Amino acid sequence: MAMTLTHKRVREGIPQGSRGRRKDTHEVRTLVSPMRMRTRRGRTIYWVVFALTLTGFTFAFLFPVYWMVTGAFKAPDEMLQSPPTYVPKEWHGDNYADAWRRMDLARYLKNTALQAGGAWFFQIVLCTAAAYALSKLKPIFGQVVLGAILATLMVPASALLVPKYLTAIDVPFVGTNLLNTPWAIWLPSVANAFNLYLLKRFFDQLPGDVLEAAAIDGAGPLRTLWHVVLPMSRPVLGVVSIFAVVAVWQDFLWPLLVFPDTDKQPVSVALVQLSASLPLTYLIAAMVIASIPMVTVFLVFQRHIIAGISAGGVKE
Repeated sequence: MAMTLTHKRVREGIPQGSRGRRKDTHEVRTLVSPMRMRTRRGRTIYWVVFALTLTGFTFAFLFPVYWMVTGAFKAPDEMLQSPPTYVPKEWHGDNYADAWRRMDLARYLKNTALQAGGAWFFQIVLCTAAAYALSKLKPIFGQVVLGAILATLMVPASALLVPKYLTAIDVPFVGTNLLNTPWAIWLPSVANAFNLYLLKRFFDQLPGDVLEAAAIDGAGPLRTLWHVVLPMSRPVLGVVSIFAVVAVWQDFLWPLLVFPDTDKQPVSVALVQLSASLPLTYLIAAMVIASIPMVTVFLVFQRHIIAGISAGGVKE
């Protein structure tokens, strides 16, 4: 009998000197115990709570979108009535076409795309070069420079509006006025400490053996950056691109200051300027149209966003 128990313990992987139960070293603690999940009642309660929670969060996020999209189909009187109607009594599909034409959305969307595209380009080029230099080239006083850059994250954005505006109207050493030009958006957007730090942290975790192999093959720093580092950094570059474009697309206060000419304003500022002279339904329709590009960008690049979130798992 003793020999049988010994052989059984050996087959189960329990040390012979252990008298207690075998401990699972890979046990994961959850809110619901595995024993409770094995019962029908436990599984039923779990899935009911999970379904209710998922439904609640989905409703909380999607209902404002539904309200905005359907509100543009309503008549102006129906939009303002109380209690509100959740489904339009009459569907006015021409509200979108009228808002596009009367608010000249094509021009303002073109202005916004130009400003966002330039800000994206300069951030990708300059922030990537700066992050690569601080991470891999190890310049003198590199840590001091990085600390000074990160310190800017502690300063409220509203506190920088006046210095930025004074710089934009009279650029030091150049004496150029950047108002009513895309450069007033492009140059300040390059000084993005968060994106620079995000890129540097990713470059710090790249395998050092790959970079050493490129150096042995005779590749210089610039060639290593172009042919080795950038192809490996597609996930984080996708995340930085999304952040750069969305930040410019949704910004309001800074474009309002640097674009006094209404013909050169982005769509976020133009909608507010034109809202006083047009019906509310036109404004809502214009907001729906203005949000379509960002929603499309997210749906197209969501795989890169998810990959960029997990990019920190790269190990040397």
